[in-house]
Amino acid sequence: MSVIAFFVACINVQISHAESDGAYSIPAELAIHSLLTDAAQVGSLMVVVGERGHILSSRDNGLTWRQARVPTRVLLTGVHMFDEQLGWAVGLDATIVRTLDGGLTWQLQYSDPDNQEPLLDVWFKDDKTGLALGAYGLFLTTQDGGEQWQPQRLSEDDDFHLNKMLALESGQWLIAAEAGMIYRSGDQAETWEALDSPYHGSFFGGLALGGSRTWLFGLRGHAFYSDDAGDSWTIVETGTQVMLTSALKSQAGDCYLGGLGGVLLINKGCDGQDFEIQQFEGRKGISALLESNGVILLVGEAGIQRWVP
Repeated sequence: MSVIAFFVACINVQISHAESDGAYSIPAELAIHSLLTDAAQVGSLMVVVGERGHILSSRDNGLTWRQARVPTRVLLTGVHMFDEQLGWAVGLDATIVRTLDGGLTWQLQYSDPDNQEPLLDVWFKDDKTGLALGAYGLFLTTQDGGEQWQPQRLSEDDDFHLNKMLALESGQWLIAAEAGMIYRSGDQAETWEALDSPYHGSFFGGLALGGSRTWLFGLRGHAFYSDDAGDSWTIVETGTQVMLTSALKSQAGDCYLGGLGGVLLINKGCDGQDFEIQQFEGRKGISALLESNGVILLVGEAGIQRWVP
C-alpha cells in the first residue's frame, strides 16, 4: 500500500490503532533512532515524524533534538510546517495534529479510526487553507486552519492511493499517486484533472524545481522530469532500480533523491544527467532529506543520520 507498505512492515498496525484513542506518545530516549517517515524544514526549524506518534524538533541545525508531547501513538506519515511556529502532521486512522509553537506541543484536530485509512501527506497554502491526502482516494480540505475538515473526491471513477502533494511556483498543484496516476489542479484544489502519465507504476514523491519544472519518482528507480507542469514528461535515467521515496534541492543547487536500501542519488545541478549513487552501510531505507550547513540529514528506518557530501 504505497509508501506505507514499506514503513509499516515492521509495525503492528492493530496495536497502533488500539492505542490511538486518548493516548499520548511515550517519551523515548532512542526516538531519534526509531522509524521516522517524513520531515519538514523552515528557517532554523526542523521537524521529523514517525512511529508511535513520535515527533522531534531541532533548532540547532539538527545537532540536538527534542521530543514533543503528541496526543496519539499511531504511525505518523507526513508533516508540513507553514512557518517556524505553525504546522500539521498526519498519519494512520486519518489522524491530523497541529502545532502552534514550532513543534513542541501538538493538538489533535481530526481522526477517523473506524475507517482505518491512513493519511500520507499534508500541505497548507496559507495559515487557513490546506489539504490532507492518503490511501484509497482519501482527500480532506480545510478553510479554517484545520478546525473543520471536509472530505472530497479527486475522481469519481477511482480510489487510488494519493501519496504526495507538490505545489509548483507557477501555481499548479500536483498529486503523485498509485498506478502511475498524476492529478493536477490549476485553481487551488477547486477542480482536479488526471494527466497523461509516462509510467504505470506508482509515484511516491516529487521535487518542485522552480517555475513549472518538477520531478516525479517512484517504483524501481523510475523518475521523470517536466518543464511544463506535467503536460509532458521526459524520463530521467537514475541508474538504480530501488524504490525512490524522497528528494531535496540543496542550497548549492544540487539534487538528492533518497530511496530504499540506503540508496542516495546525487545529481549535480539538478539537470537529470549523470547520477552518482551512494549506498549507506546497513542499507536502511531513506524516507526524507534535510540540509544543514552543507550536511545532509537522512531520515528513515535508522532514524536521523548525518552525512557530509
